[in-house]
Amino acid sequence: MAGVKSLAKDTAIYGVSSIVGRFLNWCLVPLYTRLFPEDMYGVVTYVYSIVALALIILTYGMETGFFRFANHERYSNPDEVYSTSLTSLGFTSTLFFALVLLFLEPVSRAMECGGHESYVWMMALAVAIDAYSCIPFAYLRYKKRPVRFAMLKLVNIGLNIVLNIFFLLICPWLMRVAPGWVEWFYVADLGIGYIFLSNLIASAVTLLMLLPDIVRIPLKFNGRLLREMLAYSFPLLVLGIAGIMNQTLDKILYPVLATSDAMAGLGIYGANYKIAIVMVMFIQAFRFAYEPFIFSQSRERGDNKLQAYRDAMKYFVIFALFIFLGVMYYLDILRYFVRPDYWAGLKVVPVIMAAEFFFGVFFNLSLWYKLTDKTVWGTWFSLLGLAVTVGLNVLLVPRYGYMGCAWAAFCCYGVMMLASYFVGNAKYPIGYNVGRLMFYVGLAAVLYPLGCCIELGAHWADFIYRGALLALYVFVVMRREHLSPAMIIPRRSHR
Repeated sequence: MAGVKSLAKDTAIYGVSSIVGRFLNWCLVPLYTRLFPEDMYGVVTYVYSIVALALIILTYGMETGFFRFANHERYSNPDEVYSTSLTSLGFTSTLFFALVLLFLEPVSRAMECGGHESYVWMMALAVAIDAYSCIPFAYLRYKKRPVRFAMLKLVNIGLNIVLNIFFLLICPWLMRVAPGWVEWFYVADLGIGYIFLSNLIASAVTLLMLLPDIVRIPLKFNGRLLREMLAYSFPLLVLGIAGIMNQTLDKILYPVLATSDAMAGLGIYGANYKIAIVMVMFIQAFRFAYEPFIFSQSRERGDNKLQAYRDAMKYFVIFALFIFLGVMYYLDILRYFVRPDYWAGLKVVPVIMAAEFFFGVFFNLSLWYKLTDKTVWGTWFSLLGLAVTVGLNVLLVPRYGYMGCAWAAFCCYGVMMLASYFVGNAKYPIGYNVGRLMFYVGLAAVLYPLGCCIELGAHWADFIYRGALLALYVFVVMRREHLSPAMIIPRRSHR
């Protein structure tokens, strides 16, 4: 029990750093959309989509490989595993950056940054640093130092935000009122390049702060160990590439497939995609808590553990649908998250939120192949989703623009969810109460148009009406689940 409690505490610390980081980076989007036109923000969206893919490739599953071999019965020296991993990633990250510099001009053109090569080399260096830093961060987790891990992550995020505000808001203001202070380093024409420069500086500072955890371990390279680690990590690389491409490939393909105003359309799509991140943050929080939960419950016997899995799925569905309704009911307020020029893309929000809901259910369903050590199924499901993503983007984007991207994501995660359910039901049946789950989905499907399609003529009246519908959803859930306020918010005992 003590081990489970420690795991839960560490998970909470890691989860807070990740979720807070996502939220703070989310808060930068209103700044970007107010300062830059749609086509320039489209470039930002495109570059970061490629960066996400590059980071997966450059880490090539070594983070998980480090954990496996640092605890391997045949390798009694975890410091040797750490040093070998660092050496490998240091070499490949340096090689990557050197190749980008060597082919900087054609790479810049391919990334829609022709004439702005500085964007590309800055992000290439930032990605190389982040890839190398992943092993020192993994070492902190291995040594059970979650506080230092979270502190460094939050410093990275905080510095990135401060630098964005400094370069994008303070420096232009100083150029107007006191140019002598900043004109020696500030270049107004760099524009969105300051987003990438802020990222690079934050990554470099984080690496400097990690140096004590890097240099304290003597350099020991084991070639045989590296070959075994690469063989172990390669399937994880395939899974990682498939997974990240399901999230980013639509944005990478869009400039190629769109028939007109590609970067402007991508900017609108990327900005409105961020509104749906409320659902993503909930799923992220759930993911940090869920894996420790399922593996701790696996020690239980009989139907108790299966019932715990059923309850976890049920309450995930209930809360996720509540978030969906809340965002959609108050989208009239949330739309001010972006500039009015971007509002044409608000129609993607319900589709993307539904897609993320499917992904959350898929993650719930993934427990069957994790508990049975058949993780190869996760790779197959991800590759299936990737095939759907590619096929539907090619088919839909030329006709429907960024709405084609949204529907491709919806179908991708929907297919992955259904495939995992049917295969899992045959190989490791949990016995989910599908009827009850579908009841809540149906309830949300009825309340959604009731709240979004009926207008009372005044915003305040609409908000009250939609709030009443949300309350109705909560009331139905509590009646159906035989819950009471006292069960959710325990009363204090009086002596």
